[in-house]
Amino acid sequence: MDSNFPKTIYAIQHLAFEDLGSFEDVFYDLGYRVRYFEAGVDDLSKALSYEGLTIILGGPIGVYETADYPFLKDEIKLLKQRLAKNLPTIGICLGAQLIAHALGAKVYAGHQKEIGWSTLDIRYAKNNILAPLAETPVLHWHGDTFDLPDEAVLLASSKIYSNQAFQVGKNILALQFHLEVASDSLEKWLIGHTCELRKANIDISALRADNAKYAMQLESAAEVIIKDFLKNTIA
Repeated sequence: MDSNFPKTIYAIQHLAFEDLGSFEDVFYDLGYRVRYFEAGVDDLSKALSYEGLTIILGGPIGVYETADYPFLKDEIKLLKQRLAKNLPTIGICLGAQLIAHALGAKVYAGHQKEIGWSTLDIRYAKNNILAPLAETPVLHWHGDTFDLPDEAVLLASSKIYSNQAFQVGKNILALQFHLEVASDSLEKWLIGHTCELRKANIDISALRADNAKYAMQLESAAEVIIKDFLKNTIA
């Protein structure tokens, strides 16, 4: 680890049980600390001006719901400033949508919910950081989608939504799917999102069974990807 790179990972949460998941152990093993910020409660200016890695996590609200959730206005404003400085940033699900919006792309309700485990179409891109996911099912859990920002390189698609992941340079990575989900903590999601799951007629038992089947494989691929991101960012 580069001695000059900040030793703490900052993470912005929009929902208490959507945390860094399997990423946390990877960060700890590499000698990093982790600090969480709660969107809507904490001042996010420190997290979004931070020169180290900041990860913006998921949540059930939409980027465009600023009337109901006014804190989003400040979060987006600070994020625009962060991305303009090319500071190391990863966005997951809502975090990816916030990055897309901050880069000038449209974020909007999709034509259907995408909830469940399935493989991605890893797109041709030079040194695609998501290459380890070529044969690995990932967890999708979203209803909104986004257009691809002008300066972004598309990294992955799914059967339902073409824009699943993009990168801007080496420092900015946006993932619509959940790379971070940990095998031993999905039950929190099944409890916390029960209303959404039932409304969308999702088979909760099947989600749980697929988690048992696929999550460990995803954790292994996620470790490779997050280490590569850090290596490329530090370099």
